[in-house]
Amino acid sequence: MMIGVDYHPSFQQIAFLLEETGEYSERRLNHSDGEAEQFYRDLKLRGVQVRVGMEATGYSRWFERLLAELGFEVWIGDPAEIKAKRVKKQKTDRKDAQLLLKLMMEDRFPRIWVPSPENRDLRQLLWHRHRLVQMRTRIMNQLQALAMNEGRRWKSKLWSEQGRAELEKLALAPWASRRRQELLELLDRMNPTIEELTAAAAQEARKRPEVLRLMTHPGVGPLTALAYVLIIGTPSRFHRGKQIGNYVGMIPSEDSSGGKQRLGHISRQGNSLLRFLLVEAAQAAARNNPDWRRRYIHLAMRRHKSIAKVAMGRRLGVRLYWMWRNGCEYSPSMEFGSYAGQLGTGHGVK
Repeated sequence: MMIGVDYHPSFQQIAFLLEETGEYSERRLNHSDGEAEQFYRDLKLRGVQVRVGMEATGYSRWFERLLAELGFEVWIGDPAEIKAKRVKKQKTDRKDAQLLLKLMMEDRFPRIWVPSPENRDLRQLLWHRHRLVQMRTRIMNQLQALAMNEGRRWKSKLWSEQGRAELEKLALAPWASRRRQELLELLDRMNPTIEELTAAAAQEARKRPEVLRLMTHPGVGPLTALAYVLIIGTPSRFHRGKQIGNYVGMIPSEDSSGGKQRLGHISRQGNSLLRFLLVEAAQAAARNNPDWRRRYIHLAMRRHKSIAKVAMGRRLGVRLYWMWRNGCEYSPSMEFGSYAGQLGTGHGVK
């Protein structure tokens, strides 16, 4: 039996075909009352071999675990490619399920790589830490605003012991004083949690040789290297390094026609966490490595700082791909330019 599933958080619309008899039917299965789970368990009891096709979507982990428990084959499809295969401009739940089934029958279903349960769970560690760091940044910005309203612009000095003491001594109005106290209490509770999650991520990074290899690159720490390995999965998924920039969403969007090329902002069609970490690591490399700093300054002078940061992050993503694929560690000979690492004078004469 082949089943096309148009999945929603509260229900799913399915279209299924039994190959032996040619029987075709459609149903709407609710999730909350267990109707969907009972439907698939009944198929298992009947001994039917099942292949399920659905778009990549959120809130479906329990459904994927159920199908894996029952031993059913699950195909996850690329939503953008599936949308492009829709001919008519009529979109309903029934038509979506019918389209998924049709693509499976015609062997045109655009399957994508699906990470393992262990991989997904480790991603939760990185996402949890990332969100907590964002919350801490908002809290710190609010405390900076309180200090600036009292004429104190201490910037990073505010988080030293002396700066913290000066902040607590400021004479504030009653509600502002309460806000300061509660924000400081939240900050004190979040710092140990973030440190614990950072240590856990570093411990997971040390267990993986490929992560340790990527960490030899300037600017790349355990968080960036671990996230890169978990999200990319395996370098064999990509035929060349430029596909990494497309996968992460760090290439410019394009709307070209009639011989005119129109490039826009980056597409952002990819994992936002990895995109953020690559840009952050590229900035660290530009601060600490002379070759990366020279390249970054050159791009920033030609275009803009924000464009240069993204360009360096994309370049770092490609560099890490080749290090991982070739199984090599970082060396200065990998730096920019055709003649990088080769002997020569400043005028290009060998």
